[in-house]
Amino acid sequence: MPKGKILVVDDEEDVRDVIRLHLESAGYNILEAVDGEDAIKSLREEDNMINVGVILCDIRMPKVNGIECIDFLRKEAPGIPVVVVTGYPDTEMAANLMKKGIKDYLVKPVEKSKLLDTVKEIISRGKETNF
Repeated sequence: MPKGKILVVDDEEDVRDVIRLHLESAGYNILEAVDGEDAIKSLREEDNMINVGVILCDIRMPKVNGIECIDFLRKEAPGIPVVVVTGYPDTEMAANLMKKGIKDYLVKPVEKSKLLDTVKEIISRGKETNF
């Protein structure tokens, strides 16, 4: 029985593959997007806006980057928790993103146990309703 839907937004296919394999092995249903524009399109399809329990989003991507994507998501899908997964850690950016409401900031390569613990904790809290 799937535990929930997770949207993985990253322009690197190998990164999406690793995250997808880790999460699928734990029973999650995964949607993938190659950039922010693709993520927004994916969320607008079917019942994804309702059923996606968490979004894992890279920052450095072509077209619509992670910051722009997060800004859009906070406005259009404010109840869906967002976790940043980046290969370019930046303390100032992390602090600014936390102020925007992201739930966590993970640095690539993310350890499987850290990824699964973070996702499990965020999904167990449920979607936000105080927006």
